Amino acid sequence: MDDLKKFALILADAAGEIARTYYRSEDLDIVTKSDLSPVTQADREIETCLRELVADHRPDDGIIGEEFGATASRSGLTWVFDPIDGTKSFTIGRPTFGTLIGLCDGDAPILGVIDQPILKERWLGALGNVTTFNGREVDARACSDLKSAIAGTGSASQIGAARCQALEAATRYMVYQGDCYFYGLMANGAIDVLVEDHLGIYDFIALVPVIEGAGGIITDWKGEALTLNSGSTLAASGDPRLHDALLTCINQS
Repeated sequence: MDDLKKFALILADAAGEIARTYYRSEDLDIVTKSDLSPVTQADREIETCLRELVADHRPDDGIIGEEFGATASRSGLTWVFDPIDGTKSFTIGRPTFGTLIGLCDGDAPILGVIDQPILKERWLGALGNVTTFNGREVDARACSDLKSAIAGTGSASQIGAARCQALEAATRYMVYQGDCYFYGLMANGAIDVLVEDHLGIYDFIALVPVIEGAGGIITDWKGEALTLNSGSTLAASGDPRLHDALLTCINQS
């Protein structure tokens, strides 16, 4: 695991150099993909770079990336990349985007990095390890009552207006559009519950070890573990005591 963690940080360093080159650049080219989501040359250059590093240093490992699909694993390990999670935020110069680097053993996440290269903030989670923020161990905060919890999501349209209203009514207050940065904040003890839908596996694989290593729980809306075979829903609680109430809230809406 130590070698894998070191390599994941090398990947994050390389991604950050590219992201900083394009951030708030007048030359940033924004393309609309077939699913109507935006992509930039930064997304593609970062993923290409990460794939080349894996091919050079760990050629038997598989790769799944948002921009260029999947490469089969011969080692049983698969890297999962979202080169810029929060491309919309990136295109307007808002530093809530990040690079997500995940690693699965079989289908299960065992390592994850959330890297925010502009603020130079980085979370590293690994199976059997406490999550670190810029090298310092962190913990999600204690919060056993959903009514006292701060909740976050992408938008009402992402999770459904009725569900969003129910979650807002059941919690202390809601915050929106935090991209992967929300999950780092949860690991640091700033947000208590997060709910999202319409995700790809590259959006959440890296998040699992980060949240779990900080003492939290992260599942789909059925309460099942997130793996390479999961669907598009996500529910995360910094304090596991919140999770049953969170799932009840979003599934009854």
